[in-house]
Amino acid sequence: MPLNSYRFRSVWSVDSTPARTFAVLADLGSYPRWWPEVRDARQVAEDAAELRCRSVLPYDLVFQAHHNAKEPEAGLLRADLVGDLDGTASWQIFPNGTGSRLIYDQEVVVRKPLLRRLALITRPFLKANHELMMRSGQRGLRTYLAALHPTPDT
Repeated sequence: MPLNSYRFRSVWSVDSTPARTFAVLADLGSYPRWWPEVRDARQVAEDAAELRCRSVLPYDLVFQAHHNAKEPEAGLLRADLVGDLDGTASWQIFPNGTGSRLIYDQEVVVRKPLLRRLALITRPFLKANHELMMRSGQRGLRTYLAALHPTPDT
């Protein structure tokens, strides 16, 4: 695999139905509300947004995400990414008890010039940065879904 290519997989669990979870994940414009590292989302088309992301490392990644699959019944969301990251990202959402299990897959090539030039040095840092961003995203999504759909006290 070339140094500027990355393949990531994250598995999350949330206390929300697959339908509710799908609705939030399908709304690209909502990501900054629950995912701290997604600093900005600007709708560019009905199923597309430009996202600006920044985690621990001091750089922004700006790219457009265009949904190419949006299948609520199958629990599948897939998007093409174009910009500082080129590739694909997908969510698969499955029932898991009273909640949902999410699988996030991302296959991208980094296009940001500085990161490409420093790929040999930055690769381990970019991977760690991605892992931190994903952990934060899971926490944020859990909190956001709980606030949208609080469960009654038992």
